[in-house]
Amino acid sequence: MSTLTSEQLRSLFHLDENLIFLNHGAFGACPKPVFDEWRRWQEVIERRPEEFMWRRLDEYLEIPRKALAGLLGADHSAIALVPNTTTGINIVARSLKLGPGDEVLTTDHEYGAIDRTWRFITRRRGAAYITRKLALPLATEDDFIEQFWSGVTERTKVISISHMTSPTALIFPLARICRRAREAGIITIIDGAHVPGHIAVNLTDLGADFYTGNCHKWLCSPRGAGFLYARPDMQPLIEPLVVSWGYEAEQPSGSTFQDYLGWVGTSDVSPYMAIEAAIRFQNDHDWDSVRRRCHGVAVELRQRLLDRFGEPAPANGDQWFAQMFAVRLPDKIDHSALESTLLNEYHIEVPIKRWNDQNLLRVSIQGYNTGGDISALESALEDLI
Repeated sequence: MSTLTSEQLRSLFHLDENLIFLNHGAFGACPKPVFDEWRRWQEVIERRPEEFMWRRLDEYLEIPRKALAGLLGADHSAIALVPNTTTGINIVARSLKLGPGDEVLTTDHEYGAIDRTWRFITRRRGAAYITRKLALPLATEDDFIEQFWSGVTERTKVISISHMTSPTALIFPLARICRRAREAGIITIIDGAHVPGHIAVNLTDLGADFYTGNCHKWLCSPRGAGFLYARPDMQPLIEPLVVSWGYEAEQPSGSTFQDYLGWVGTSDVSPYMAIEAAIRFQNDHDWDSVRRRCHGVAVELRQRLLDRFGEPAPANGDQWFAQMFAVRLPDKIDHSALESTLLNEYHIEVPIKRWNDQNLLRVSIQGYNTGGDISALESALEDLI
């Protein structure tokens, strides 16, 4: 196991050398060794496609499922492979038998594609998608739980919530929410898009009914690799999003959940096969130390930006974020123009979005980000704001 400097890690990624990349939280970036393993699996499939796709697919998919099970603290039989978190949410949302008057409770910090998924489904089922607005800044776990749970009613059938939010980059403490929901007979669906490879999670201990995440973000796998976890007693609720050979399977695997979601036609499964290599890459390079280093950089940079702009933080304390954070920028700026100028004139890729009538700058610190990257961002912001 070796711990490399940020400059050394930068050389292991294909990122444009002229780009200051501070948006790993969007589509990630794949290290060269993992990229090479992805290409190797593509060649393996090409050599004997019939053998791989028809006769041995489930056997091969057990490799990434078991690798993820070890990382996520879950049995491999509870994990199905999906292209991304949005697909995972759609699978669960479309499987549930919601009806008129039922409510799905969420927060105002959710990812846009997930909001759209639930609005689409609830409108067609006569159900309601209820957004619980959280008063900021969040202070304590009790503060968060009290605010969110006050949105639960006797009509609440589902809680759909992020583990780590996309617009505000906050880590929500969810174990007590999941436990309380189960006691109330409410189904929990967790969007963990930013979690694998970013913060530690044990899905068995967390107690969520369903949990879906991306591997292409912080775990650094190729894009097109994600997972859906379902507690064993909840798996019978799942229906296939695409009906294919896993439905009424001629050679059942023993898990209807995995059969339904395992083979959905002639799709490229090679990104899944590189998940194990992504986990191995981070283990080989002491990624726990890398994460701690990145969090330290994020803590210091976040505080400097808060001091510079004098805007309130979305939460109080360093425990609410890890390698990614958001800070509010002055309302007077044109967020879209600023983002464009940073990219086109300063070669800095960092998102600045409008959220809840606020301008939010979201910064991702990955192992390859150097001190020069941080200085360049601060200098550019000083020039432009």
